[in-house]
Amino acid sequence: MSTTPVMSNDRHSISMERTGQWIISQDIPSDVVVVVGEANFSLHKFMLVAKSNYIRGLIMESKESGLTRIDLSDIPGGPEIFEKAAKFCYGVNFEITVHNVAALRCAAEYLQMTDKYCDRNLAGRTDDFLTQAALTTLSGAIVVLRSCHQLLPFAEDLKIVQRCVDVISFKACNEANFPSRSPLNWWAEELSIIDIEAFGRVIGTMKQRGAKAQTLASAIITYTERSLRDIVRDHSGNGTKASTPLRESDLIRQIQQRQLLESIVTILPSEKAAFPINFLCCLLRSAISLQASISCKNELEKRITAILEHVTVDDLLVLSFTFDGERLLGLDSVGRIISGFVDKEKSMAVFNAGDFRQVYSSATQRVAKTVDTYLGEIATCPELGISKFNGIANLVPDGARKIEDDLYRAIDIYLKAHPNLDEIEREKACSVMDPLKLSYEARVHASQNKRLPVNVVLHALYYDQLKLRSGPDDQNMQDDAVSTRNQLRADVSLVKENEVLRTELMKMKLYIADMHKNIDTANSNHGLLGTSSNAKAASSSKKPTFFSSMSRKLGKLNPFKLGSKDTSHVDDSAVDITKPRKRRFSIS
Repeated sequence: MSTTPVMSNDRHSISMERTGQWIISQDIPSDVVVVVGEANFSLHKFMLVAKSNYIRGLIMESKESGLTRIDLSDIPGGPEIFEKAAKFCYGVNFEITVHNVAALRCAAEYLQMTDKYCDRNLAGRTDDFLTQAALTTLSGAIVVLRSCHQLLPFAEDLKIVQRCVDVISFKACNEANFPSRSPLNWWAEELSIIDIEAFGRVIGTMKQRGAKAQTLASAIITYTERSLRDIVRDHSGNGTKASTPLRESDLIRQIQQRQLLESIVTILPSEKAAFPINFLCCLLRSAISLQASISCKNELEKRITAILEHVTVDDLLVLSFTFDGERLLGLDSVGRIISGFVDKEKSMAVFNAGDFRQVYSSATQRVAKTVDTYLGEIATCPELGISKFNGIANLVPDGARKIEDDLYRAIDIYLKAHPNLDEIEREKACSVMDPLKLSYEARVHASQNKRLPVNVVLHALYYDQLKLRSGPDDQNMQDDAVSTRNQLRADVSLVKENEVLRTELMKMKLYIADMHKNIDTANSNHGLLGTSSNAKAASSSKKPTFFSSMSRKLGKLNPFKLGSKDTSHVDDSAVDITKPRKRRFSIS
């Protein structure tokens, strides 16, 4: 047996019992049953017809002789509001509050309980309460506006929504300009309970009234932090892990959050500097995580670019990691933001008739320092490749870095976190840094850093001494710089030559070692031969040859063999040099 009919019957009986407690004419049996959803109300036609022109028309237009059942399931507010409307018809007192006044006004319009049909009818009573009580305070107007969300389009057609919006925007602007209570942003906290569509209308009306951008930003920040608390204010890293699969309920909730976030971005005021940059970074990180539309993310990136000089490392880290803090997000948004800022600075320099390559604003220098520190924070991520690392570093103009100690620190951390890089990859990682821009302490550290390539170490050792010297003669300083750089080039070339010589020496050592090995092998093989072979070799070596005997005979004819080798006593005139002697080529 199904449980639904039982629940329905229970509700019917409860509503009938409750209705019977306030019907004053219990002696007269009811002649009509009003059905509102699952609730049934046993009432009297003559009491309803006296106040409701709509029920009177139904009874008059009915083709049945006696209409005993009326279906009002589509009445605004449902059974609870109809019960109060029926009480009004019976003259029973009930309380009108800010929570039910909008529903009662819509139900009165639906039942045609207006003053045209009967004086002091329900529509007039509710209008008086709205004007004299509900819409006199900011809190009351907000509660009424919130209740209108379930009463559309009746509440919109009756101008209840617009009346609430006008009152709320007026009083919110007054509270922002002339606070009457503490905390100062209590009115923004009150606004955060309404739905996003109504909130957007309030913000738009406040703009028309001339509200300041900071006032609108305060309201939007408070609304966002309360409606998207889990994804905007969660910086603890305790969010859902990226590897955790989403349930169906979580997926539906994520879709709702994405729609809410996109709606919030559309109502942001045009003044890009109205919002703190950390709030915009949180919104952008949420947009990336929720896979918001491209237009939504582009709008947030443009706003961050406009005030990037106020960015901190923590703000950039918010954009870089997932909510659980375990996975590095794509750095495309960070790259576009930095690139957009540099382009903006270039445009401003050209507009001011300056040269961006020579003159860098203080904002550009601050951003450069922040970016270098940011690179040091993300350098330990295993999934960060050299191309991504260098891509972020190269976005900052070289001249914007007066001293590159922070960039050197980031490179050193990256090399330490990625120990498997070869020499070429380490040189590529260091290519974004100019060693001649390091401070004295950084140069000392770099000269002893074994993780750095050889050429970077040499640059650190032979740093320009100009910054350590002081003198009025600029020409001498320039000459010192030229000589220092020439010495650096010569030393770099010398190191390369030493490397080549060291390699050749190693090859020679290996070659000599191989020769010794071959000689030892040959000697061991000769030791295995017999005695007869040794005797034959000895006899053959002692046997004189024709050339050796001939050489000994000619040697005896040498006139200088026994005499002095001094030729000063020889007379040059006795030698005929006009005609050379004919010599036969002797074999000696």
